[in-house]
Amino acid sequence: MKRFVQGVDRSQVTLFPESLEDYIAEENPVRVIEAFVAALDLRELGFKGIDPCATGRPAYHPAVLLKLYIYGYLNRIQSSRRLERECQRNVELMWLTERLSPDFKTVADFRKDNGKAIVQVCRKFVGVCRRLELFSQAPVAIDGSKFKAVNSGGRNFMSQRVKQRRERVERHIAHYLRELEAADQAGVSMPEGKTTQLKEKLAPLAQEMQRLKDIDEALAHSPDGQVSLTDPDARVMATARKNSGLVGYNVQSAVDTKHHLIVAHEVTNAVTDRNQLASMATQARTEMDCENLTVLADRGYFNGVEIRACKEAGIHPLVPKPRTSNNRVRARFTKDDFRYEPEKNQYRCPAGEALTYRYQTIENGRKIHVYFSSACKRCAIRAKCTSTELRRIRRWEHEAVVDTMLAEMERDPGKMRLRGQTVEHPFGTLKFWMGATYFLTHTQERVRTEMSLNILA
Repeated sequence: MKRFVQGVDRSQVTLFPESLEDYIAEENPVRVIEAFVAALDLRELGFKGIDPCATGRPAYHPAVLLKLYIYGYLNRIQSSRRLERECQRNVELMWLTERLSPDFKTVADFRKDNGKAIVQVCRKFVGVCRRLELFSQAPVAIDGSKFKAVNSGGRNFMSQRVKQRRERVERHIAHYLRELEAADQAGVSMPEGKTTQLKEKLAPLAQEMQRLKDIDEALAHSPDGQVSLTDPDARVMATARKNSGLVGYNVQSAVDTKHHLIVAHEVTNAVTDRNQLASMATQARTEMDCENLTVLADRGYFNGVEIRACKEAGIHPLVPKPRTSNNRVRARFTKDDFRYEPEKNQYRCPAGEALTYRYQTIENGRKIHVYFSSACKRCAIRAKCTSTELRRIRRWEHEAVVDTMLAEMERDPGKMRLRGQTVEHPFGTLKFWMGATYFLTHTQERVRTEMSLNILA
């Protein structure tokens, strides 16, 4: 072993420092956790167990368990069992908890029973950042990302999946019944062992058919046509990969563009972002305590009703319009090729003809004005415009709000680049910290608690 760095003899007596305080440097993050939790009014936040019971075994103070969880999520130790082990061997945690070692059940129950209070702790930290003036008048970027739930894809059902599984079970049952029938027709007595084996195979199939029947009944009462057995609130979420999805939650976040701090977040099971813009923008403005706020979002948030709701609330949204017109695929003129003339309340088509206002209708609860021109029938370029006799243009009664926003975005296209540089990175960091795994808790309320701990860390 010569010429190598030599270790110390294991039997060598060592004089350790006299106190745990000597192990924790002044700049150690655990001191920040200690100071932050000490400044919180846990009773006001709604934590249970602030007042100890007069009888029975003494309980752990909520402050100890809150420090433990913040430290755990900060250091990518989310499991209650792993936190239990760390309390017994981690010097930083020994200092933070004053050498207390709660068991995993106590740790897990604290997170389960104090979900709303933990969410408020995350908001309190945002308040600290606000008092430190970390939130300027810079824009806020909003985005959503899909996170896996503890529910696997095999335990999420929609009507089509139930139908396919029932057909598969019925094929298995028919196969075993044919074997029995063939033996009867041949006049050959089937060995008793074989008969017993077939009955053992048929019994679980009959149970599966009953289970599928129960799932069908649950689907009939489900508003969105999905049933998840492990986590009832989890839903199938579409991902960027074609014909693929994951069972999980849609986590929304609002990030300030200056310091890249998450100022607001929400856990939803909405499969798209279309109806999330106004609620997230309002929540971000409340947390930042500012009057005028500009929010940036991607095409998935484009929704005229949501944009108008932001404008009415005094929030300035910037959302690009998605290019999903079928006419674009067919090399025909899209609505963008028709110029609206507000002074005459009409559209001008690529051929120069005027499409005048004809009537109004209601579509998806919105009042829609319809425009068309009688000149379509004799138009020389009608084939490039429509496959019907008339090309009709539909305009929402409040579409001027959207037009104004799109015109501003054309003048400053760099806003969307700023959005991507701001809000994508925090999601990447969160998923990297969580690892290639899923939420550890069930139901939307508890997942919201878990996400708040991740974002607080």
